Amino acid sequence: MPTALLSVYDKSGIVEFATELHDVGWSLVSSGGTARAIADAGLPVTDVAELTGLPAILGHRVVTLHPKIHGGILADPTDGEHVADMEHHGIEPIDLVVVNLYPFSSDPGIELIDIGGPAMVRAAAKNHAHVGVLVDPGDYRAVLDELRHDGSLGDATRRRLARTAFAHTASYDAAIVTWFDDTDSDVAGADSGEDGTLPLPPSIHLALELAQPLRYGENPHQDGARYRQAGATSWWDSMTQHGGKELSYLNVFDTEAAWRLVHRFDAPACVVVKHANPCGVAVADDITAAYVRANACDPVSAFGGIVAANRTVTAEMATALADVFTEVVIAPDYEPAALEVLSAKKNLRVMSAGQASPLPYDVRPVDGGLLVQQPDTFAGRSDVWRVVTSTQPDDAQWADLEFAWQVCGAVSSNAIVYAKDLQAFGIGAGQQNRLDSARIAAERSDGRARGGACASDAFFPFRDGLDAAAAAGIATVIQPGGSVRDDEVIAAADEHGIAMVFTGQRHFRH
Repeated sequence: MPTALLSVYDKSGIVEFATELHDVGWSLVSSGGTARAIADAGLPVTDVAELTGLPAILGHRVVTLHPKIHGGILADPTDGEHVADMEHHGIEPIDLVVVNLYPFSSDPGIELIDIGGPAMVRAAAKNHAHVGVLVDPGDYRAVLDELRHDGSLGDATRRRLARTAFAHTASYDAAIVTWFDDTDSDVAGADSGEDGTLPLPPSIHLALELAQPLRYGENPHQDGARYRQAGATSWWDSMTQHGGKELSYLNVFDTEAAWRLVHRFDAPACVVVKHANPCGVAVADDITAAYVRANACDPVSAFGGIVAANRTVTAEMATALADVFTEVVIAPDYEPAALEVLSAKKNLRVMSAGQASPLPYDVRPVDGGLLVQQPDTFAGRSDVWRVVTSTQPDDAQWADLEFAWQVCGAVSSNAIVYAKDLQAFGIGAGQQNRLDSARIAAERSDGRARGGACASDAFFPFRDGLDAAAAAGIATVIQPGGSVRDDEVIAAADEHGIAMVFTGQRHFRH
């Protein structure tokens, strides 16, 4: 009679699974709460303590760590030495191990670091040539069907289950390492940046699971998918898509950028993103006005873009948006009439979601690994900011400077943003030199930013960028400073009567 050992945290479906195993002639071994659940269902079950002859000890730290358990799991029935050892020590083979682990990241702590469970899972996965291992209740049905039909599990099934098992323990260990990193930083009082970011750890252990297959990658011939950190959830997982086609890779990429940028603003705001760069950003008294102003920045680029709003979408805003071809609109919520308007656009993906959480790392692939940095975070006006020109910004100009600086940090370098009255009018992105970005921003603003603000994500290496801003009628400039030609640039600003602020911090985004 084949034997199954069952000891699970997630008990969904376990009694039904045990019942069907019993029905097809399997004996059951179990422990703790799993054993009680099986026994309460009226099924014959042998407790692990009965099998080993030892009770659980050390406050349940030691339950299944015994040769009669691990010998039964690891034995190779085709190896004569193994068979002899089993006969000598009275060890019975275990043919199926059904174990899943406590989700450590949900409530981490020393006593929740499981030892026996991962040991059994890894032992069964190692010996998958002879033993099946189940860590996912979603696999119960397929395993039962195969056992009923074939009497045993095939090689391919056992290998697939073993791969899933090692992924399960790897994810579990990654969560523990992350907890150590977090708690060590807290306990040791590790130095953090002004924004609260922590130093990079000596190693990073990421366990990622497939969360969402996508229509395709950056191009239709590429497969694409969204993965999430195992045991974690994000706004993407709780997001509701009310209508429209499935998301593509670029839809997700651009929507993430838009959603994060729009939540930098407290007042009603709208962001339009195209190819990962904002092409329209505005703040207003109401969300409809914010959208109209954001779209007006660059309506040509806004065609086929992503729209993010940080307030409930009204019917009025929906009506204005419906006239513009848009790939995605995302907001915290929608008025029923707004949903009705937007749902009529069959290809428009209409999404509602909660606010994004801070990112622990910024990562990019390189040959052999990942390039990792702390995320770039933005703070508003601070004591570090200083006016370096004879002309001082007034209150309205300070507001525009802060607004333009926030937008600039979401634009690919070399980034130049022209804005006025909390509305972006010209965005120059991704150029190999700053002067070209300034020219693009001036061309797109087309005189609408006169008297407004210019933000630059890095210092002006020459005065030509200031001259371009002055020619566009810009009244104030915000930039990090730090060039060897700062004095020349400051002199140019004074020459044009421009008020210029140094932030002391750059925000490059390659």
